[in-house]
Amino acid sequence: MISILFSRGAAGVPAPAPADFATLALPASPNTCLLTPTSAPGAGHLQRDPFPVTPQAAFDAIRAVAAAQPRVFALAEYADRRQAHWVARTRLINFADIVVAEVAPTGGGTGLWLYSRSLLGWSDLGANRARVMAWLMDFENRLRR
Repeated sequence: MISILFSRGAAGVPAPAPADFATLALPASPNTCLLTPTSAPGAGHLQRDPFPVTPQAAFDAIRAVAAAQPRVFALAEYADRRQAHWVARTRLINFADIVVAEVAPTGGGTGLWLYSRSLLGWSDLGANRARVMAWLMDFENRLRR
């Protein structure tokens, strides 16, 4: 875990396997936030109706959101699933959080799964929820353009 703190970018964070949101079990700790489509099974912390765009347009938009964020670095991408993972580093202490996004057809549109979680610690003082909300707002703005 020490190497995660002293690394830069995505260094020190192992490449993850694709996330399976259908079977994802959220931890008991309050340092995560999961956004799911309202039409998807399972309970996320936040829900959003599907978007009236193609899955590819949504995937391009969420990747553009990530690329525009400070201290966010590509970790893995699974294009066949339209899923991508990033490392988001905190400004002051360099903590590494993981952000995972996936888009897929669901409920008459394209659903967005957006999961932000801390790698270290118990509480994040709402940082992951704030990140998910900010990314969602930027994502929606990009889809309107």
